[in-house]
Amino acid sequence: MDYETVSADGFGRSLSGVGLNLLTRDVRGLAAFLRDVLGLNIHRLSDDFAIVTHGPHLFQIHRDGTYGAHPLSGLLPENPPRGTGIQIYLLGIDPDAAVSRAEADSVLEKPADKPHGLREATILSPEGYAFSPAVALAQQGAA
Repeated sequence: MDYETVSADGFGRSLSGVGLNLLTRDVRGLAAFLRDVLGLNIHRLSDDFAIVTHGPHLFQIHRDGTYGAHPLSGLLPENPPRGTGIQIYLLGIDPDAAVSRAEADSVLEKPADKPHGLREATILSPEGYAFSPAVALAQQGAA
């Protein structure tokens, strides 16, 4: 699928599995953070919308105003952080490299080896979404 030219209807009908949609005041700003810090691919970028891909996985970004009639719009906080309570893992992205590209005050958790087999970090987007780039640790005692 060509994410740059697919119609809204065609794109919506193509979605399956679990979908992620982040609401933001600034689509271009969040897209720049995702591209520049986390190395994600941005498609169909406008002031109102973007498609974000990480390998075969995708999610969407919508500007708050596009949700004018949606029940969520009344629940959006006036000030960041947004997304408290959700941690978005981006598997296969080097947490050390991502942290080196992030603004120091946005790094919530520095890269560390975790007992669940991942090296990960947590970086807050400008509006407070928690993104965790992570890579699998080498197995102990692997032959």
